[in-house]
Amino acid sequence: MLTSPARHVVAAALALASLGATSTPSAASHAQPRAVLAADGLPSAQDLLDAAQSCRRVSHGTFRASLPGHADVPVCRAGNAYVWRSSMSIDCDGRTAAQCSRSTDGDAFAPETAVDQSDGRPFNAATTPYVVLPRPDNPTWSYRDAGISPGDVAAVIYNGHVEYAVFADVGPRQQIGEASYATAAALGIDPDPSNGGTRGDVTYVLFPHTRPNPVESHYQAVQRGRAAAALLVSR
Repeated sequence: MLTSPARHVVAAALALASLGATSTPSAASHAQPRAVLAADGLPSAQDLLDAAQSCRRVSHGTFRASLPGHADVPVCRAGNAYVWRSSMSIDCDGRTAAQCSRSTDGDAFAPETAVDQSDGRPFNAATTPYVVLPRPDNPTWSYRDAGISPGDVAAVIYNGHVEYAVFADVGPRQQIGEASYATAAALGIDPDPSNGGTRGDVTYVLFPHTRPNPVESHYQAVQRGRAAAALLVSR
């Protein structure tokens, strides 16, 4: 039986090999149901939380988990990832859907996202897991200065589960801890844009240089996210 570190090294090697094999999933890959793509795998939520414990603070100050709120969320660096522990507010911006529109989100709804899909359209928050980062022109921590690009993948951890989501939108300069309707739903968090979300302990682990191709492919986001996560926990 493999020891835990060896198991993660093998997982990292296999994941990286699978990424090298192709950058565009087959039609059969696209046809896989969300339940398969979102299923917890290796590394586990606890593996990632353990690896994130050794992170080093890199933000110049702290963000708010919600607005209004107290600024008590730093950003830190652990290996190949940036980590923060916050709550989750629901972002419904992007293409109009039954779950996300002006009728469900009021004036907070915006029909675009900071990042477009490969076809030039905004993301659909109701169907695509994505996370939101603070606008980069803030004094606390800039994703641009950190080498993070739009579309990079984050592991979002809550209540023992992991969902992989792309960075697809930007929010207020002072806040960190926001994700799409689909991200919340996949983690068992109330995704209602008006009164959903959670004040509970949500951990975000974002990996630079992991943008999937195409950027809206959740299958590719999961594959690239798991490969980067395996490298993190094998340190």
